[in-house]
Amino acid sequence: MKKLYSSLKFLRFSDHIDALRTQSVCAPVHIRIKPTNICNHDCWYCAYRVDHLQLGADMVERESLSYEKMSEIVDDCISMGVKAVTFSGGGDPLVYKNLPEMIERLANGGVRVATLTNGANLKGKMAEALARHATWVRISLDAWDDASYARFRGIKEGDFSKLCDNIRAFVAMGDRCVLGISFIVTHENYTHILETSRLLKSLGVNHIKFSGVVIANEGHNNNEYHSQIMQETSAQIEAAKALNDARFTIIDHYHELEERFDKSYTQCPFLQFLTVIGADATVYTCQDKAYTEAGTLGSIRDRSFKEFWFSEENKKKLFQFNPSESCRHHCVTHSKNLAILDLLSIDPEHGFFV
Repeated sequence: MKKLYSSLKFLRFSDHIDALRTQSVCAPVHIRIKPTNICNHDCWYCAYRVDHLQLGADMVERESLSYEKMSEIVDDCISMGVKAVTFSGGGDPLVYKNLPEMIERLANGGVRVATLTNGANLKGKMAEALARHATWVRISLDAWDDASYARFRGIKEGDFSKLCDNIRAFVAMGDRCVLGISFIVTHENYTHILETSRLLKSLGVNHIKFSGVVIANEGHNNNEYHSQIMQETSAQIEAAKALNDARFTIIDHYHELEERFDKSYTQCPFLQFLTVIGADATVYTCQDKAYTEAGTLGSIRDRSFKEFWFSEENKKKLFQFNPSESCRHHCVTHSKNLAILDLLSIDPEHGFFV
């Protein structure tokens, strides 16, 4: 099976590496669009809604992109040659009623599409559009039955069973789209990893990615939280790997978090590859700084995304943004930045001696 996760995907895009060397700007390879901040779940650990995490500090929970602005963004993605768009939150993107149309327009324009979702609305026209056009769908999950699901997410009992029904129905639509699960490991669920893996495999999902919940802005606090459950969690994940076969894979992203918090480098090269557009029509550096002042690149409320992206204003911010000062918190692109910076630092003459 070919790898779905890698820190080396950027190597395929030499134009973006060259742009970093010359301090010029390319269209992003990948854009995360947050069409709405409305969510039909209330997860206790959601970084966008809890007060003690920096992510989402300035988010307005009822805000959504207008149909007109979303249409404009879709057209810009196609004309700029953006390769992929992931719809994510904010809220749950499948709450956005115009999403099936936008998915189809992007796909017809040659842009690959994916989404992160809680899966509650993965049904009807929404599911049909994703099954027909999406490269992947990933459902966030943290429970193993109706009672635990309702308790963790502030929803009705019975919704876990409905989600299982949605998954079965989506799998039955065909195997064009990879269906994954993002299982958030907490003190409440770590002993249920193996049984949940068995259930999800029986439903037909393609993979489960295990990662630790982020409960604080500081790495040592997160490590302290997970140190209490790490041994048993790792054992459960290893046991679940016995379920791996040609159609199902366990992906282990459960690790100590501290190394992703402190940054020694003063440039974020990954800004050229991936950017974020929020439901407030604002462009952000990344998903770890969305809806924060420190992560704001600029507003596109009164101008197009394409106009903003290639502006001198954005170019200046892309190359002056300093992670060692602004990003002393969890960073999903940390390992990618280290790899890109290592590549850029290679002496061009000695680089021939591979």
